[in-house]
Amino acid sequence: MANEQEKEAAARHSLKFVQDGNVVGLGTGSTATIFIRLLGERVRAGMKVRGIPTSARSRDLANSLGIPLITFADCDGIDVTVDGADEFNPNLELIKGGGGALLREKIVASASRQVVIVTDSSKQVPVLGKFPLPVEVVPFAEALISRRITELGASVRLRTNSSGQTFVTDEGHHILDCSFGKIPEPAKLADQLNRMPGIVEHGLFIGLASVLLMSKGGEMVEFRK
Repeated sequence: MANEQEKEAAARHSLKFVQDGNVVGLGTGSTATIFIRLLGERVRAGMKVRGIPTSARSRDLANSLGIPLITFADCDGIDVTVDGADEFNPNLELIKGGGGALLREKIVASASRQVVIVTDSSKQVPVLGKFPLPVEVVPFAEALISRRITELGASVRLRTNSSGQTFVTDEGHHILDCSFGKIPEPAKLADQLNRMPGIVEHGLFIGLASVLLMSKGGEMVEFRK
């Protein structure tokens, strides 16, 4: 329950980064969902924004709340994106993708002038790796990539949905959840994964977060690059 209150507080605090007339990247996940609902309240009160969602779930939620949506065909870039994270370290390096939207999340973040990450205090870690690293793969290459990541020292598991079927991303890919233990050099691991044909994207977000808002108890902590 405390985590839910912290998520709500961080999401509410992030609204100060959204200005009238902005193009806003809409993240995916539990904290991002709270932000989208709060943004919907602002839109109903008269705020003018346009959103670019990072998943079908966020798109459907935004549509239901009356938030106008556009695509990259309609704009040059995004003013601010608000999204969550599964883990962050002191360098504001993130693990994302627990909700399965890491590819679109990274595309949207890369096109944003400012990326605001909202989290509760459970997401703060000294070293990344407690949360398994999601790696999105082309199904054709799944077995090959699984072996190669295992050779890097990880325990690899194919993500399934609640009914036991293989989880399929919005873009039609699969996700391997890779438990490395501690990841002391995220940039080095990111580079190794980037070199593997068949990996579409991975959940290491490095150098993308502009501001991170962490709610801890009744306190709001702001981390900046």
